[in-house]
Amino acid sequence: MSHSSSFNQTKRFALPRFVRLAALALGIAGLLPGCVDDDGNISFPVAPSRIRVAQAGVSPEGIQYDELNRRFLVSSRTRGRIGAVKDDSTYTQFADDARLISTIGLNLDISRNRLLAAVSDNGANTTRSTPATLRRLAALAIFNARNGSLTRYVDLGALRPGQNHFANDITVDLQGNAYVTDSSSPIIYKVDLQGNASVFLEDPQLSGGTGFGLNGIVFHPSGYLLVAKSNDGTLFKVPINNPGGFSRVTTNQNLVGADGLLLSTPQTLLIVSGSQTTVFRLSSTDNWATSSTTGTFATGPVSPTTITRRGLTDAYVLYPYQATSSFFEIVKARF
Repeated sequence: MSHSSSFNQTKRFALPRFVRLAALALGIAGLLPGCVDDDGNISFPVAPSRIRVAQAGVSPEGIQYDELNRRFLVSSRTRGRIGAVKDDSTYTQFADDARLISTIGLNLDISRNRLLAAVSDNGANTTRSTPATLRRLAALAIFNARNGSLTRYVDLGALRPGQNHFANDITVDLQGNAYVTDSSSPIIYKVDLQGNASVFLEDPQLSGGTGFGLNGIVFHPSGYLLVAKSNDGTLFKVPINNPGGFSRVTTNQNLVGADGLLLSTPQTLLIVSGSQTTVFRLSSTDNWATSSTTGTFATGPVSPTTITRRGLTDAYVLYPYQATSSFFEIVKARF
């Protein structure tokens, strides 16, 4: 845990032009006044290496860093609510609703003032789980990113009634369309800005069989999705304009247990594998037709689930531990 005196320190560095342009596109420069000087240097508060949060039984699955408010937002399998975590380890409730049985993946769409959460029910929340929703629920909850009010709740499982469902992770494209993976059905859903839901892609190759299928998902600025399948570690490339033309990304890295993804640069993808207790750094020089491993970060037996960007260079991994744990941790990845 970082000492509070370090929170007022800043680090200043010059970044390549394409990275500064990406920061502007993400709205980071506008959200953090004074962090970009006339020479294009960007400064951020010094980030702690580890944050231990004394909250029992939260079992967070998803995490996003909110640059505007300098806090992490975390989901909860066991309670459903969304929480906010500061660098000093304080945890406060950010959002809740009775329909949030288990919140899984999160996506902070800051340019549209939205926090998106995948909602499921695998029985982990014994208070809110019901026979009607158990293993049948897949939904997308959308919140106001400033005040946590629920603005929209979209039922995804109703698109394929009678099947098992587990809405897992979310990404958003440049037009604001959200894409949600289903780990229990071989489906990627699409939800547009008006809340209209559709099946974007459904294919037997996306099935996890009796195990966990599709999991982490990210949007690549060249116009496709990168999607990981947990049970066998397959990484798929899915064109936005032709989802049926999806292909496998060739890699010699074992990615079994793949969970959360982070596209740190267009050529670099970070993949959290919970079963392998490792974050893999993959790179591609051919637009993700193939990839190679360029680094690893060992987490230890902490049940890591996913990873989020902080600033332009830091990445933080979520350590839920077990559902009965009295705390969880957010740890900076070091390769």
